[in-house]
Amino acid sequence: MNTVKNINDNLEKFHNAEQMWFWFIYSKSVQTGITQNHQAGTRRVCELLDVETMITKLYLAGRLTDEQLRVMKKYGDRRRAPHQYIWSENHDAYLWGGAMEIIENTARKNGWID
Repeated sequence: MNTVKNINDNLEKFHNAEQMWFWFIYSKSVQTGITQNHQAGTRRVCELLDVETMITKLYLAGRLTDEQLRVMKKYGDRRRAPHQYIWSENHDAYLWGGAMEIIENTARKNGWID
């Protein structure tokens, strides 16, 4: 009987791009000391640097825009997505949706999203 455990057995994938983005923003705030971590987090299949690198590559390739990144940061800090039915957030919701689709497709190819 093989009792050696695969190191990836304890790593959890994300359900979608939004979950990954909120994890990233929260974890970055903990890392920089803006927020205190009151509980041990779930071990993920990627590191913060992996997500940061992916976002940077998507931006440099022209797949994510400055405006999308602004919206992602704004609502990431709020810990919620913009709502399409709130008039003042309608355009942000459109930008958010496009960005999350691009990120989700890339993260899925990397094996980070179920």
